[in-house]
Amino acid sequence: MTAPRYTDLAHSLPSTVPFVGPETQERGRGSAFAARLGANESVFGPSPRAIAAMAGAAHDAWMYGDPEVHDLRAALAAHHAIAPGNIIVGEGIDGLLGYLVRLLVGPGDAVVTSNGAYPTFNYHVAGFGGALHKVPYTDDFEDPDALIAKAAEVDAKLIYFANPDNPMGNWHSAETVQRMIARLPEGCVLALDEAYADTAPADAIPPLDLTHPRVIRFRTFSKAYGLAGLRVGYGLAEADFITSFGKIRNHFGMGRVAQAAALAALEDQAYLTDTIVRIAAARDRISAIARDNGLTPLPSATNFVTIDCGRDGDFARATLAALVAQGILVRMPFVAPQDRCIRVSCAPDPALDKFAEALPVALQRAASGD
Repeated sequence: MTAPRYTDLAHSLPSTVPFVGPETQERGRGSAFAARLGANESVFGPSPRAIAAMAGAAHDAWMYGDPEVHDLRAALAAHHAIAPGNIIVGEGIDGLLGYLVRLLVGPGDAVVTSNGAYPTFNYHVAGFGGALHKVPYTDDFEDPDALIAKAAEVDAKLIYFANPDNPMGNWHSAETVQRMIARLPEGCVLALDEAYADTAPADAIPPLDLTHPRVIRFRTFSKAYGLAGLRVGYGLAEADFITSFGKIRNHFGMGRVAQAAALAALEDQAYLTDTIVRIAAARDRISAIARDNGLTPLPSATNFVTIDCGRDGDFARATLAALVAQGILVRMPFVAPQDRCIRVSCAPDPALDKFAEALPVALQRAASGD
């Protein structure tokens, strides 16, 4: 009996995922994590109004969700003072990045990103046969000038740039981002990932000028809004660009419960504001824990803190492994020299207490080679 006739591209790809999920790790270790501080979720949870909306919408879960996501798009338009036609809603930024790559990238097409930036974007590019061109970080920052120069050099159809950045947590000013947009090579699209816009300083996020035909900005309900498990993200772009997604997107990809929860979360801005305050306090607490252990926390505009462990990637990996062995889930950058760091998500004090207790033990084990 013959096997399925996979495409040559599918044959060439590894059967893998960009991230190993916490649940997979828990099954492997045979126990749950005591503190889940590795996935940049909002451990503070969603708005009670969003939880109530989910419960109410559950009764109608037998129906498909509105394929136009009309109510949520209208609310987002009012929130951002833009038109609904400038908004696409999808299955998290991950899903929208997949749609964007499908829309723009064919086999062999050049795409530019930073070496060590968001691996799920790279996964989508590989899945559609694009040719990834990577530039290094400069002093732990993504390098806008290098990204633009590389895009011009290789005639890239797409650039990926995150501001604030994951995995390092830092940010560029709105002026820097605007200069990058002004220098965008002809025919090249900028995917500006603003997943952490809600936790960023105001001067990091440019005003929403959606007149440029080749810039799309991504936001999410997975971070400060606390709805990572529902997969709701949205893109902001010029109207014709948004319309083009209708050619390739999964029109029923957004479930009814997810739409209702995101709408309720958006309407509860008081809860969002409180969560952002709690995130900032948690960043300070994580930074203090790091310094108490002789480590250097990097400045962060996100819902995590990246901590320089002061040695090389092997030492950071050993520290991470020793934390995981104690039931503390954290993650780390994948590429040197940023892999000298670990990355710790913000969380309430009980979870951070566990991290504070485990970190000195982990560092000792890493130093001794245990």
